Amino acid sequence: MKTKMSLAHKLKSTAFVTTCSIGAFFGIGIYRNEDQFYDKFLMPIVHMCPPELSHRLAVLGFKYKLFPKQQKIDSERLRTKLFDFTMENPLGLAAGFDKHGESMDGLSRIGFGFIEIGSITPEPQPGNEKPRVFRLIDDKAIINRYGFNSDGHANVFERLSKFRKDDSNIIIGVNLGKNKATEVAYEDYIKGINKFASVASYFVINISSPNTAGLRSLQQADHLKLLLSKVIHTRNKLEQGKRPPIFLKISPDLSHNDVCDIISVISEKECRVDGLIVSNTTIERNECLKSQEKIEVGGLSGAPLKNQSTRLIAKIYIMTEGLIPIIGVGGIFNGQDAFEKITAGASALQLYTSLIFHGPPIVQKIKKELDELLEANGLENVEKARGIQAHILAGEK
Repeated sequence: MKTKMSLAHKLKSTAFVTTCSIGAFFGIGIYRNEDQFYDKFLMPIVHMCPPELSHRLAVLGFKYKLFPKQQKIDSERLRTKLFDFTMENPLGLAAGFDKHGESMDGLSRIGFGFIEIGSITPEPQPGNEKPRVFRLIDDKAIINRYGFNSDGHANVFERLSKFRKDDSNIIIGVNLGKNKATEVAYEDYIKGINKFASVASYFVINISSPNTAGLRSLQQADHLKLLLSKVIHTRNKLEQGKRPPIFLKISPDLSHNDVCDIISVISEKECRVDGLIVSNTTIERNECLKSQEKIEVGGLSGAPLKNQSTRLIAKIYIMTEGLIPIIGVGGIFNGQDAFEKITAGASALQLYTSLIFHGPPIVQKIKKELDELLEANGLENVEKARGIQAHILAGEK
């Protein structure tokens, strides 16, 4: 009996020590923010979970500040301005990750220059049926068809207001969407402008998600003119000094004529947005995609979108003569990807999918590599690099 008890005790001790050792290994790896640890150990384990569950766990991880704060000060070369905002670096988090404004504090700690939350609809809605998120591991891509699942204006406003009391300096963009049942679309965007004007650094009018029926039709000239005229009028009625800039987020799947129409509309005074976000996810499926999940319906983001979005950035930069700020999004996984989007004409950048695949260290990695490329090319800062290769990247030379 004593022998059995002794063996049981040894097994328990061994299990305890093993568990503690594994916990310490992962704890130290997370604390040190080592990209090799994430790429070789943590992210492969995370990717064993269903994609939407992994997304939820990541949001909670940032919410409870489980990831270490950036200690290193960003290079002066990365500092840039966008409107009245001075950003320590041009790399932001795209909408779609923190949909409900739950993790702004934790996300701001890991080195982003700015954060965008949403899309947010006036009334809470569940979005599309599950499963609605799919990993394309071999393609470094994600397909999602969330469909504007949202906690609604009231809940997100409460969180953002509380965050602003603690930190009023972080640049927080509020991405606005419409409820599925809303028939007059501009009414929902107007509600968002009025609701979040006191707490948003900037607004994004999202009419380019492919996952809400009929939404992309709002990019057509007549619909867009009505929508933007209503939204801009509402913003301009706000108290002087409390009128956040408005960005329009567009699809990467637009035809040349569509792009011309959009630029024509936003050139009109009553529809003049302050900037464009290029671009949202794509419904196109490149023949080179390897993953079986490519057959799923929804918006594709990640590496396969990179060149498509970069060409569109360059094209719009040329067509607008660089006079409208562009936030470049789509397939940014390293410093070279970021550098290309800036030299195509982007004033700032956003990522999402690379964070899903590589975890928080990707932010520091991209910034470091971008800084090295600026230095190697004799460029004083991000602004000096903006648009210098637009004609080449647009495919004109």
